[in-house]
Amino acid sequence: MHILWPRSGPDTTVDDAALAAHYAYPGELGAPYVRVNFVTSADGAVTVDGRSGGLGSAADRRVFGLLRELADVVLVGAGTVRTEDYRGARRPTRGRATPPPIAVVTGSADLDPGGRLFDDTAVAPLVLTTAAAPAGRRDRLTAAGADVALLDRLDGPALLGELARRGFLRVLCEGGPRLFGDLVAADAVDELCLTVAPVLAAGDAGRICAGPAVAPRGMSLVGALSAGSELLLRYRRDRATAAAPIG
Repeated sequence: MHILWPRSGPDTTVDDAALAAHYAYPGELGAPYVRVNFVTSADGAVTVDGRSGGLGSAADRRVFGLLRELADVVLVGAGTVRTEDYRGARRPTRGRATPPPIAVVTGSADLDPGGRLFDDTAVAPLVLTTAAAPAGRRDRLTAAGADVALLDRLDGPALLGELARRGFLRVLCEGGPRLFGDLVAADAVDELCLTVAPVLAAGDAGRICAGPAVAPRGMSLVGALSAGSELLLRYRRDRATAAAPIG
């Protein structure tokens, strides 16, 4: 893996320490800082055969693992958990003794309590739902070990407010597109880490972000890496290091 920008010298090779520095969160956060991570094909497909894993590579997986290590919590929509068969994070968060919990956003509490999210994890998942979700489902998730939090609503400010209350300020969102769209609508996205896979997928795959149209949110390119023909880009909201509103 090589750094394209910003370059500090003639040696462009990126070792583990340089990669961690490249993706470091801002220091001294007082509110959630939201980083979103996605992979897409060169023609904009977010999945191959219905799963994002079909676009991944060794370099993308390396960054994926590092971003989890740097985060306090991994935020993800229930649809992505079901499609990708999520399990818990493996490596301890830097600065904590345990891996980051997976925080799942679901209005229906429709998750498999026997799935890998519950039985292949070192940290209990956090399920963010509402009292409108069927009580029986919520009870089954609690019995499977989940920390079930009932929120008044599941929009960006409410989700980030709950994470902040728990001390989770370095937020890594791994999708899906609808959750990403909700965060964009709330103007709550501070960074986008985007891997562009050098393939053309065509088909009817969706895009990385879905939801209501909003006024364009300006982003600045703050980092670019290459791994062969693959690009790993990092964009930051033009408000620089301002934290996401939690309302």
